[in-house]
Amino acid sequence: MATPGFGVYVHWPFCQSKCPYCDFNSHVRAAIDEASWCRALTREIAFMASLTRAHEVTSIFFGGGTPSLMGPATVEAVLCAIAGHWTAGADVEVTLEANPGSSDASRFACYRSAGINRISIGVQALDDSALRALGRRHDVADARAAISAGRRIFDRLSFDLIYGRSGQTIPAWRDELAGALTLGADHLSLYQLTIEPGTRFATLAACGDLILPPADARADMRDVTQDLTLEAGLPAYEISNHARPGEESRHNLVYWRSGEWVGVGPGACGRLDSAPGVSIERRQERRPETWLSRVHNDGHATCDEETVKGLERLREVLMMGLRLTAGLDGDDLARAAGPDWSDHLDASALRTLVDAGFLRRCNGGLAATPRGHNVLNAVLERLL
Repeated sequence: MATPGFGVYVHWPFCQSKCPYCDFNSHVRAAIDEASWCRALTREIAFMASLTRAHEVTSIFFGGGTPSLMGPATVEAVLCAIAGHWTAGADVEVTLEANPGSSDASRFACYRSAGINRISIGVQALDDSALRALGRRHDVADARAAISAGRRIFDRLSFDLIYGRSGQTIPAWRDELAGALTLGADHLSLYQLTIEPGTRFATLAACGDLILPPADARADMRDVTQDLTLEAGLPAYEISNHARPGEESRHNLVYWRSGEWVGVGPGACGRLDSAPGVSIERRQERRPETWLSRVHNDGHATCDEETVKGLERLREVLMMGLRLTAGLDGDDLARAAGPDWSDHLDASALRTLVDAGFLRRCNGGLAATPRGHNVLNAVLERLL
């Protein structure tokens, strides 16, 4: 697309259990008043619409948490609310995240009828012992069944895998990924395991009870990932995401290309531009019960609003955009970071990074090479 498009992100913060590696805004509750949550989500959508121009929605994403714990009627009501406030393109991408253990084929069909046209399944591993170690509630058979059902019912399907796990070897990851590539997904998100502060895995790692493979082994696993996906026709279009041409996640491209979107639900974040190179970030209350109360009382639960511009905005734009294989062209950078974006760069460092093979120039903009992707944070520090 010539522009990143405009997205709506809907956060459902509830899970059946908390995975030990997860630092997302997810919570376990014994009971949920879904009707009350549905009313609150649609009300906050109305408020967010009042802040925006006449946008055409190009992507809608139900994230979490575990959105496949939402009833299909709630999903449909949220989609109707979005359609009531913005124009939705005929080819709008509507994604729902699902766990293999929380949905079956009949529920998938109901989501399809409600308006979902793309499913993203949190498989995480195709090895039963690894799934147990990751705290997942499903097994490999569940994962395969969910993928098979998703392929029958939805126009587009993606699933996630985590590699670089404790005890994992390079040959084992090669075999696991090769098996995954036979399952027919048109999009794969393949993440290297990181230990996030505040998680159960962080506690175990601090005690020496969780040890990840050495850095060189994890780098080799990344190389295996790039090679196998390319051979299978799903090249990387972003550091951790691979797709058949034309099947890239349009919603995530809104983020990576620094487009505009609104976020509704606990902990959701949105970005709206007020001028070229000037973005207004709006963050919603994270605690589910506090969010719910504030929306019912005030119509929204925004807890923080920040204007981002100048060097700070360029840093964000490059941090996201250089993750893309294609990088950002000059038009993207001028729109998102302002027409004077190049004035903030260290010109000498840029020449050095290009000559050393970490960056390349493209269409008046910049892209990271595979070598640059491996050390992207260091590249950004030098560049800025």
